[in-house]
Amino acid sequence: MLNRDETIMLIEDDRVDIMTVQHALKKNKVSNPLHIARTGLEALSMLRGEDGFERISPPPALILLDLNLPKMSGIEFLRELRSDPELKELHIIVLTSSNEPKDRAAAFEYDVDDCIVKPHSFDEFTRAMATILALWD
Repeated sequence: MLNRDETIMLIEDDRVDIMTVQHALKKNKVSNPLHIARTGLEALSMLRGEDGFERISPPPALILLDLNLPKMSGIEFLRELRSDPELKELHIIVLTSSNEPKDRAAAFEYDVDDCIVKPHSFDEFTRAMATILALWD
């Protein structure tokens, strides 16, 4: 499990998905601070301390990333993040609604830790989140 002082970043633009992740974390007894960014650009600004955002320090222990984001896709975010020497080693799990193998393959090209298709029900999502969190045990 994550240490209590480690943070998680969620990069997601859909309000329902944000609430689902928050509830799934709570249901799995994860009380770590959660930073939420609605776009890849906003996430990069938060990670770097740019554009009026206070820098997240230390960086999040885990980033949960949606691929389908406005302004900058999840893949574009990964490209930018992995090119930054200070951020390139962050752990990332992609949460996507796409079942397309090409989308998963594109994410894995940027060394993500895992790529999980978002389940359709809350209970399935909670179980998926438990699996994700077990990686950090």
